[in-house]
Amino acid sequence: MHIQLIEHPTIVAARARRPAPPAAEPLDAAWLRALCMEAGADDVGFVGLERLALAGERPHIERAFQRTRSLISFVLRMNRDNVRSPARSVANVEFHHTGDEVSEVARRITAALELSGIRALDPPMAFPMEADRWGFDRMWVVAHKPIAVAAGLGRMGIHRNVIHPRFGNFILLGTILVDAKISAYSQELDHNPCLECKLCVAACPVGAIGADGVFNPSACYTHNYREFMGGFANWVETIADSRDGKDYRRRVKDSESVSMWQSLGFGPNYKAADCMAVCPAGEDVIGPYLASKKDSVEEVMRPLQAKREPVYVLRGSDAETHVKKRYPHKAVRHVRGSLRPRNIANLLFGMRLSFQRHAAGKLDATYHFVFTGSERAEATVTIHESKLTIENGLLGKPNMKVTADSETWLGILAGERSLPGALLTRRVRLRGNPQWLLAFKRCFPS
Repeated sequence: MHIQLIEHPTIVAARARRPAPPAAEPLDAAWLRALCMEAGADDVGFVGLERLALAGERPHIERAFQRTRSLISFVLRMNRDNVRSPARSVANVEFHHTGDEVSEVARRITAALELSGIRALDPPMAFPMEADRWGFDRMWVVAHKPIAVAAGLGRMGIHRNVIHPRFGNFILLGTILVDAKISAYSQELDHNPCLECKLCVAACPVGAIGADGVFNPSACYTHNYREFMGGFANWVETIADSRDGKDYRRRVKDSESVSMWQSLGFGPNYKAADCMAVCPAGEDVIGPYLASKKDSVEEVMRPLQAKREPVYVLRGSDAETHVKKRYPHKAVRHVRGSLRPRNIANLLFGMRLSFQRHAAGKLDATYHFVFTGSERAEATVTIHESKLTIENGLLGKPNMKVTADSETWLGILAGERSLPGALLTRRVRLRGNPQWLLAFKRCFPS
C-alpha cells in the first residue's frame, strides 16, 4: 500500500523533532576561534568572501559552495627536523601525516558547525583530485595560499610558500567555506616574515627560484612533482613505449620503479622540499640562524646540496643547465614534458609557466599566432630581454606569423601530429624565416 509522503516515518520523525536553534549571526569570532583551536588548529584566521584580495578566487569558491559568505583559514605545524632531513622518506611521511591531520581538523570544525546549524564545506588540503578538469581547468577546489594570506596567517616568501610569522614555512594550510558572517575578520600581516636571505635560492636543486625573485614553475614541477600527476602519466607512457622488460629497464632505473611503487602504495612523494627545509624565517625557527648563520647553513643546507640523487629535468631547460653547473654530482635524468594543454586558452596561460628565460638568451622577437577552426584566437607573443609577454590580438610587426588550425597545433605540441605534415596540408602556415620558430621552440623545451 502506497504511503502518503506526509505520512512517511522519516518525515513524521523530522517534524516531531525540535530543531536546534541556529547559532547567532554573525558568528562570534572569539567563539569560532576557540572551536577551531580545540579541534586541533595551531592558528586560525577569518576572511569575508567579499575581500578584494580574493576576487580572483571567488568564482572557484562559489563553484565549490555557492552559499559561502566567510572563510576559515587555519594552519598546522610540521616537525621541522623531519622536513629538513635529506632522507626523503622522513620528510614525506611528515608531509603526509600532517596533511592527514589537516583534513581531520577541518572535518571536526565542519562537523561542529553543522551541529550548531551552520552549513560549511571543507575542501581537500592538497593533492588535487578533480581529474575531470585535467588539461583544461585547475584540478584543486580552492587555493589555500591566497586565502591564508588574506586571513593574516602569513605572507608568500620568494620561494612561493606561505611563511607564518611564528611557525615559519613549516606549516600546512586548511580552509573551510562557511555560510555565515563572522563578527570580526582578520587582516593581512603588515610585514612579510620572509628574510630574503636567499637560502632557498641556493638550496633549490633545479634553480627554480631566481636571486631576483623570478620563479620557474616548470623546473619545480618537473622535478619535485615527478611522481604526481604529470610525471606519473609520463611514466605510464614510458611503459607503453617500451618493447619489453629489458627495454623498460634501459629507460627506467630499478630504484625509480621502486620509488614510483612507494608513491602509489603510500601516497605521492615529493622529490625535494629543500626550499622549505632551509628557510630560517619565523619567530620559533630563527634562533639557530641568528646564533650562527654559518653553522645553520652547514647543518641544514649542506647535506641537502651534497646528496647524490636523480634530478629530473627537460632536455634543454634552464634546470638542466643549473644542475650540470651547480651539482655535477647529482644525476641528470631527462624526462618529457607533461604539461599538454588541450585548449588554446590554457596553451597561452601555460606558456608563462614553461618559459625558460636563460634558454631564451638574447632572443628579441615578436610572434603573431592566429588560431582557426574549433577555437579561434589571436595573440601576440613577445620575447625581449629574457622576458615573455603575451597579449590578445595582433600587435606590432612580427618576425614570425603562425596561422594554425587550433586542434592541429595542440596535437603537434602533444606529440600526436607532425609539423611537416601540417605544413603540407596547409593546416599550419608560416610567414617569416623558420629559424624564428626554432628559436621560439628553444624557449619552451618539452
